[in-house]
Parts: sequence; structure tokens; C-alpha cells
Amino acid sequence: MKFTNKPFEMSRRHFLATTGSAIAASALSTPAIGQTRELTIISNRGNVDQRKALEAIAAAFGKEAGVTVSVNNMDHEAHKTAIRNYLVTSPPDICFWFSGSRMRSFVTRGLFEDISDLVARENYADVIGNTLGSVTVDGKQYGLPTGGILWGLFYRQDTFDEFGLTVPKTFDDFFTLAEKSKASGLVPMSIGTKDQWPCGGWFDHMNLRINGLDHHMDLMAGKIQYSDASLKEIFDRWEALIKADLFTPNHTSFSWDPAAAALVQKKAAMMDLGNFIKYAFPAEDLSQVRFAPFPEIKPGMEQFEDFSVDSIHMPSGAKNKDAAREFLAYFYRPENLSAYLMPEGNVPARSDCEIGDDPILKMSVEALKSVKGTAQFYDRDSDPDLAQAGLKGLQEFMVRPERRDTILAQIERTRARIHG
Repeated sequence: MKFTNKPFEMSRRHFLATTGSAIAASALSTPAIGQTRELTIISNRGNVDQRKALEAIAAAFGKEAGVTVSVNNMDHEAHKTAIRNYLVTSPPDICFWFSGSRMRSFVTRGLFEDISDLVARENYADVIGNTLGSVTVDGKQYGLPTGGILWGLFYRQDTFDEFGLTVPKTFDDFFTLAEKSKASGLVPMSIGTKDQWPCGGWFDHMNLRINGLDHHMDLMAGKIQYSDASLKEIFDRWEALIKADLFTPNHTSFSWDPAAAALVQKKAAMMDLGNFIKYAFPAEDLSQVRFAPFPEIKPGMEQFEDFSVDSIHMPSGAKNKDAAREFLAYFYRPENLSAYLMPEGNVPARSDCEIGDDPILKMSVEALKSVKGTAQFYDRDSDPDLAQAGLKGLQEFMVRPERRDTILAQIERTRARIHG
């Protein structure tokens, strides 16, 4: 469904008219006394099977709790803009969003409800662990983390075997990969920067490996200037990789999925992406997919990674807060959260969820065990306006690295305007 940024009620009618899948139908079998209770949900899921899973969970909840539930799914990208409006003008009872900085901006404006009481009552801290911090502000929880995307380097084992390639363990190994791949007719590192955000993944990895997590989060929070000397090594090394032709030529013409297709078709050696790369592979090829963490740059630096966590929230303007709290507890049962996450393949936030036989998910779960700390992702950890300016600048840097000083000055002006 294409969301047109209209008020929520109109979108809801559109949804009801076009999909016919509103869970309100479950109320047909609900006792009359229960039909006075209502719950509205806005989701942003692009995966068809995940939307069906959510609708099934909502239907089961509606039947069990005697609540008429309506689920309105919006286009994932359009929802990023729409939520800024509907949280103020016509908030639903439940919505899906992102934890970290993006959640915090709405908490600061008082648009998400404090659900610390629910988190304490259900003892969620015991099964969520450190990931609970992604939805915590000043010691209070404003949502529940659902699942996360681990970022790193993906490749095909059969491609590496065929061309005698080896996984980069150090930064210098990138240059070896570049030479061997090019000699074999492969693009060493596939990337599509048309949508800019893949550049943020490379910047994050470089900064986390060179300056560590605390520095990275301070930079994302606007506490460090983009003209700071600590960033020089990142761009020096990045420029060296660009000049070594590590990346896809004309990468600004491609989004992430055509770039991933090059990996599938054995036209590229590796790709820096999240575990959703599996969508690019046919099922029969998934057994060949391998994951490797971004290589070490500064010896002794602990392993920090981008782990982007999605979340579910109750807007502070929700009309049916009791039903919303009941739904959150129902949705967050391990069997329901597992069913919701299974189609998308994200790493469950709960440690007691099933992960099935998804080979990429299993690799991600195993890789996370050695990670010492996590960021979300460049555009999830930064102020939205700064993220936009930063990603635009990083994309330009990958095309014209000689304009580094001008690009960083432009980003810094945005940072200074927002953070002072």
C-alpha cells in the first residue's frame, strides 16, 4: 500500500478498503460486551509474510482479550515521514519504529508513553539484556525492542573457493582482495549508494574500528565536530580504498538490491550489508552465504558493531492505553515475537525466542556473541537533519574524495546549527 501522508483515519479507511485484512473481523466472534474495546495499530513492515504474522497475532489477541483490533500497514519509507505527523495529530494505540536516537527524539517531545511499569512487571530485563538500553531514556523504557539487523561483510563461499579469495582480517587485506578480485573479473566490494545510506555503514565500521564506540556515539550525538582531527584517519584510509578501485564503479546509479544481485550472480566478491541480504538470494543459494565481521584496523580495539534494533511503542496520545499495554504483553510473548520475526529473519531481542533454521540468522546470532558494544546505524543514531546532510556528504566523498574538506565543512555547518 502506498501511503499518501494523509491523516491516519483516512489511511485506515484506505487500508480497510484495499486489503480487507483489518483484524476488526476478529470481533465477529467476540462477545458483545467486548466489542466496545478497540485498538489501532500502525505498522511499517515491508515483508508480506511478516505483515500476515502481525495480523494473525493481532487477531488472536482481539479474540482472547475481546478487543476490536485494526492494523494499518504503511509503506516502510513513507512511514518515516508520516509518523512525525500522526503522533501529534492522530496517534494510534500502538506503532512500530526504531530504537536509539530515532526513538529518543520522540521521547524528548513527549510523544511516546513510559512503559517502565510493564517492563518491570513482566521481568523483560531478564530476557532482553543489554538491548533494553536501546529503548531506555533516563532509566525509563519507552518501547520494546523486537529484533535487530547485524551489519558486516557477506560473501559466497563457492565464489571464494572458485577464485581463491580470502576473507579480509586486517585493513591491508582489503587491497589484496581488490587485486585478486579484479584479476578474476570480479568487483571486489559491491555497493549501491543511490539511496546514500550504504555509505553510512562504511563510515560507521571505519570509525568504530579506529576510534571506538564512545567516540562514535559522541559524534552521532553532535558532541564532536566533523572537522575534528580524530576523523582524518577514517577518510585517509577510505580514500585509499576508493583509489584502489575496491568499490562498484558508478555505484550512485544502484540501490542496495542490484548491488546484492552482483554478489548472488558471482560478479562481486563481498558486500557490507545487514542480514537482510538474504532477500537477494534464491533459497537454494543460501547455504553458500557467509558472514564476516569488518576487519580490524587498530590493533587492540574491541569489537563494536552496528546492530540496528526495531521496536514497538505506545504513543502518549493513545486513546486505549489499557488495551495497548495488554497487546504489548501479548505481542511480546516469546512464541508471538518469534512468529513475527521469523519471516524477516532479524535477530530476536528476547533471548528465549526460537530462531529456526535460517542459516544467515544463525550466523548473525553467533557473531553477536563476540561483540562488546553496539551502535544502531549512522542515520538511526544521528539527528535526522544531520543524518541527511552526513549521508549526502559521504556519498559525494565516495565519488569525489578530493572534495573531502569542502564536504566535511558542509556537514559540520549542519551539526553546528543543530547541536551548537
